[in-house]
Amino acid sequence: MNSSAKANDRNLIVGLDVGTSKVVAVVGEITPDQQISIVGVGHHASHGMDKGGVNDLNLVIGSVQRAINEAELMADCRISSVYLAISGKHISCQNESGMVPINDSEVTADDVENVIHAAKAVPMAAERKMLHVLPQEFSVDMQEGIKSPVGMSGVRMEAKVHIVTCANDMAKNIVKCVERCELKEDQLIFSALASSYSVLTDDERELGVCVVDMGGGTLDIAIYVNGAIRHSAVLPIAGNQVTNDIAKIFRTPISHAEDIKVKYGAAYRNLASAEESIEVPSVGGRPSRTMSRHMLAEVIEPRYQEIFELILDEIRKSGLGDQIAAGIVLTGGTSKMTGAVEYAEQIFQMPVRIGTPVGVKGLTEYVQDPSYATAVGLLLYGMEKQQSNDEEKEQSWWHRIASWFKGEF
Repeated sequence: MNSSAKANDRNLIVGLDVGTSKVVAVVGEITPDQQISIVGVGHHASHGMDKGGVNDLNLVIGSVQRAINEAELMADCRISSVYLAISGKHISCQNESGMVPINDSEVTADDVENVIHAAKAVPMAAERKMLHVLPQEFSVDMQEGIKSPVGMSGVRMEAKVHIVTCANDMAKNIVKCVERCELKEDQLIFSALASSYSVLTDDERELGVCVVDMGGGTLDIAIYVNGAIRHSAVLPIAGNQVTNDIAKIFRTPISHAEDIKVKYGAAYRNLASAEESIEVPSVGGRPSRTMSRHMLAEVIEPRYQEIFELILDEIRKSGLGDQIAAGIVLTGGTSKMTGAVEYAEQIFQMPVRIGTPVGVKGLTEYVQDPSYATAVGLLLYGMEKQQSNDEEKEQSWWHRIASWFKGEF
């Protein structure tokens, strides 16, 4: 099969989201007009993950391998490297700033690099790893809130940045799972950042928005104001808690509880009818029981209330509550529950919508679902990264030519 040769000719990029409940691999092809076309999707239940972290290495490797194989088969290619999402309660964020003098009379790309370098030069514990340094805004002398300072005149420049860090060991474990599948990791990306690439609009980022990726094991949160990320967090509670509640209260196996939740669950009891009945399988060969859909919603609603109140606490903690004019965007599999938006609007007292991946072409019907937000976002992030790398290469090449002409070797 000559598909590996074909893969080299095609400009392919792969996103891998190893979640608590599922592993998703998405293959995208960068088209000549710089868009992403989905050409392959692999999806497999996740085993060996807990609250976003690796619990059993071999089980995770097996799940990743199956999802990768499925994506390779559909895209007819060999996958060699992936952009990899990371989550877990070990992830934390901080806002920092740095200042540098401007070398020439106007700001150059090197100055921007230096000032970001100065901003991220904060003491970091040995067990922590820096995942992202995301510029928020620059100020040149007295002028504040500059998005792109290159070419401006001034004496000194300041940069404000958002730094996302994670536990080194946690990062190593997830990377190890990928390497055991004979794949290279292009970059580790915080999953809420990835999701925001695929579900948010530029207007929302400018106005102020909070994106919440509601997964099986974690809630990943990112808050944007004035086009830049200002706060991020991971809360270790999500959809699996809802499933566990159903399993315990109705004494049914976890797998059945998950099915019942997906098929009949409602996050808001007012939207579930008392007339509609559900068959609930029992454990240990006991006969199954019947209950109303309303009764199921009475079990689910308190857990969603807790989830939404935890998000509200996080927004309050960030101090950005009054700056989120565009409201809340919920995404991830747990956001799909009937009544989640209605109930969230009641608790948050602001507009809420479900975020589905946009901005890609090709086999979009496979990924038009909130549970694919992170994987599709990884592709969009990866494409942006490649474009900026290409630009840098081009700039440094021109830089070299210019210095030759000036006789600076």
